[in-house]
Amino acid sequence: MYLENHFQNWENQLLPTKAKNFKSASGKMPPIGTIIKDIIIPHRKGNIRLNLESVMLYDSHIQGVLLGTDYQRMYGIDIYNSKNRHMIIGTNKEKKFSLDIYQISSQDPVKELLNEFREGQFSTTLTSKHKLSLLKMLRKNRPAFSLGEEPL
Repeated sequence: MYLENHFQNWENQLLPTKAKNFKSASGKMPPIGTIIKDIIIPHRKGNIRLNLESVMLYDSHIQGVLLGTDYQRMYGIDIYNSKNRHMIIGTNKEKKFSLDIYQISSQDPVKELLNEFREGQFSTTLTSKHKLSLLKMLRKNRPAFSLGEEPL
């Protein structure tokens, strides 16, 4: 949702990804590709233009953009996880920026599960109901099918 709203046609701008392994608390995140975008953040002393090279990752648990700490430190960006999540730039604590990325995903749960296990091969004889049941069981028992964060 976030990408469609803020980076129209991002899928057509994908470049090959250099790094191959990315991980988060929710597990391994396979790269889809890289996009390069200019983001302009308004600021009282002049707009800040960030030239971001972003690796697009698949992870059904994350809805939004991860901005690396190197960019945050370089541009003086502080992120606050208070009642209303926001960020500030520099020392002006009165000027708060919201990224407006907290949306409920409207994706079909079956499609979400199929995407999560997209590398798996399923028998063509399974019905949709059987596939859904199997996928739910695999998600629930994920630790039994992996060694650390890597699948067996």
